[in-house]
Amino acid sequence: MTNNYEEIVGLVRDTLVAAGSTFKADKKEAYKQAIENETNEQARWVLETILANAESAEKNRSPLCDDTGIPHLVLEVGPDVAVTGRILDAIKEGVAEGLRDLPGRPMGIMGDDSHRIDQSGGLNPDSAGVEPAPILIRRCEDNVLRLHILMFGGGPAIRGKTYRVFHKHDTQVVLNEIVNWAKEGVSQLGCSPCTLAVGIGRSHFEAASLMLQAQVDGRYDVQSEMEQEITRRVNEADIGPLGLHGKTSVIATFLKVGPQRASGVRIVCVRPTCCFEPRIATVEL
Repeated sequence: MTNNYEEIVGLVRDTLVAAGSTFKADKKEAYKQAIENETNEQARWVLETILANAESAEKNRSPLCDDTGIPHLVLEVGPDVAVTGRILDAIKEGVAEGLRDLPGRPMGIMGDDSHRIDQSGGLNPDSAGVEPAPILIRRCEDNVLRLHILMFGGGPAIRGKTYRVFHKHDTQVVLNEIVNWAKEGVSQLGCSPCTLAVGIGRSHFEAASLMLQAQVDGRYDVQSEMEQEITRRVNEADIGPLGLHGKTSVIATFLKVGPQRASGVRIVCVRPTCCFEPRIATVEL
């Protein structure tokens, strides 16, 4: 771990650029497998084009998509690691520099609360005017300070859903609702295939934070039985890449279940991420 302010800024800057411009290795392999298995000619072309775009973006360190995304940060803290306000300042500055280097699309709204809500304050011309979401902090066993940066696009946010499900003491009831939400979201999203990110918690905040962590911890080459079931059932809907039908509406599902309470409901958050998400990169500071 470094205590050097400028070094942290540089590490965060480069990590944000990597998050916005690269596919992780297991995601590349998942796309290659989907291309091999896809029998719909148009769907296969879409998958091949997405992967080619990703390879070009990585080579040129350029954005994967015109919607470059809102930075969402997960900070993992080891047992003997201290997080100071100065470290948080360095992370924020690194995010700003990364948004300028990527470059991020200038889409921050200026003005007071009302202006930002009704979008009358005008766009901030600075890419760094896109403020990151609040940092999510969690403990890790390694004695490190590890930062995950994810870039969240607008389409998945529009098609995502966080709501209660009456579980009726049956896990299948909850899975059925997740599948129904996912089918609707994926069919309306357009930029599919998706990776479904799902969190199940006790409150809307917890469910959404678990959905975020699911993307951090999820792997395309390691899928639980519930994750496989959700993926299979949504793919059976024959939505396909860009809605062109085919076998590949969803590449994988990342599901994280948190603590639950004695209650008749579960709060579920489902985000049908776009074909380029999760856009994620990780660094130890």
